Amino acid sequence: MMSTRPLVTLVGVACVALVALLFADMPAPAAATKFIASSAFIALAINGGAVASVYGRFILTGLVLSWCGDMFLIGSSKTAFLAGLGAFLLAHVAYVTAFVRHGYERLWCWLAMVPVTAIAIGVFVWLEPYTPADLVNPVRAYVAVISLMVIFAVGTQGRGGSKLIVTGATLFFLSDLSVAALRLVQTEYPTYIIGLPLYYAGQVCLALSSSQSRSH
Repeated sequence: MMSTRPLVTLVGVACVALVALLFADMPAPAAATKFIASSAFIALAINGGAVASVYGRFILTGLVLSWCGDMFLIGSSKTAFLAGLGAFLLAHVAYVTAFVRHGYERLWCWLAMVPVTAIAIGVFVWLEPYTPADLVNPVRAYVAVISLMVIFAVGTQGRGGSKLIVTGATLFFLSDLSVAALRLVQTEYPTYIIGLPLYYAGQVCLALSSSQSRSH
């Protein structure tokens, strides 16, 4: 297998270029750099041996679904948003399954549930005034699933899970708040400046975690 460093660097460089191109309002080249960055984190997982374990295969499934979500969200229509939301929801389900398959400690999950649930409720309250009626249930389901992802990611720490798991899940959770602010709240501040680096860093962490969990 090749060194992981070139692939991690490729994700980072493509992410920086993506942010710059979006800020410069150049959608076509921005879409190309998104394709490169998202394809690179899939290659990173495969290069790290994701296919060699059940855990890794679920992580790889989540990464592929995330890639699909990234491509859908290149569009700006409601249909594209719903397709992207659905793809990412399934990606989070794949990650939750991976964490459960890895093994988790219930006490750690219960400890994580309190702050994560509080944050989830806060997100619900924040988004509700801006969410169209036909998107309320999909958004609620999505927030619930990403919260479960973080809770079970923390749970793996009680069973010797890599720190990359909880770091990746948390960064992904935070990046989703950025997408919500951009697509639903429509803030004047371009939240992708923070959200995209968080997202790609989170995916890189999860991709790398598959190389440390080959026995699961």
